[in-house]
Amino acid sequence: MKNFKLTSLIFIPTLLLSMLFSSCQDVNLDPELSESEIVEGLKSALKVGTDSSVSTLNLQDGYYGDNLVKILLPEEAGVIVKNIALIPGGDLLLEETIKAINRSAEDAAKEATPIFVDAITSITIDDGKSILKGADDAATVYLKTKTFTNLHDKFQPKINTSLSKELIPGVSAQSSYASLINKYNVAANSSFGLLKPIVGNSLSEHATQKGLDGLFLKVALEEGKIRNDISHRVNDILKKVFGH
Repeated sequence: MKNFKLTSLIFIPTLLLSMLFSSCQDVNLDPELSESEIVEGLKSALKVGTDSSVSTLNLQDGYYGDNLVKILLPEEAGVIVKNIALIPGGDLLLEETIKAINRSAEDAAKEATPIFVDAITSITIDDGKSILKGADDAATVYLKTKTFTNLHDKFQPKINTSLSKELIPGVSAQSSYASLINKYNVAANSSFGLLKPIVGNSLSEHATQKGLDGLFLKVALEEGKIRNDISHRVNDILKKVFGH
């Protein structure tokens, strides 16, 4: 009986140490990877992910044709959508306005590339270790933290220019949205107080924010594919870093 107790006292701590050691091994980086390879692999993953995302969104229908990132009207215009039947030709005007807004984001998407390149270049060894051990979108979260303010500052002027660009003679996204609001307000002013007119126009900030949200969503999806699908590891360093 004494021997059994002694054996148990030895076995239990040994088992706990074994479990702890095993758990530590699970979260440690692969010892075959050098620090420089980790950083190189993450830079490559982000380069592939951002290049793919920007080039896709920069195409016609990059935003408009993809329901994951398609930009709808600002929240202020929700009442328009709900009462679109009150506006003569409203359904067509609504869809044309949404299309024009998305065209502005598609036009602006390429502004992201040089800002992404600067942020990717600056990834450090410490950044690399934590990103590699992080969630499937850890590199994208890092990139967003480093670039969002600069992207917003670059995106918004481009968005403004694009929103004002005539897609057909006399018609731009901004003019389409203003026309939609004006026609709704005419109906609201004739509703004997049942509907409230819309005051203000947040289209520029809305399109900028939603455009960037869609961009980072696409980058995160690309990162997830590289981490989890070998067919998306398009070069040797990606295969080595994410293949463990």
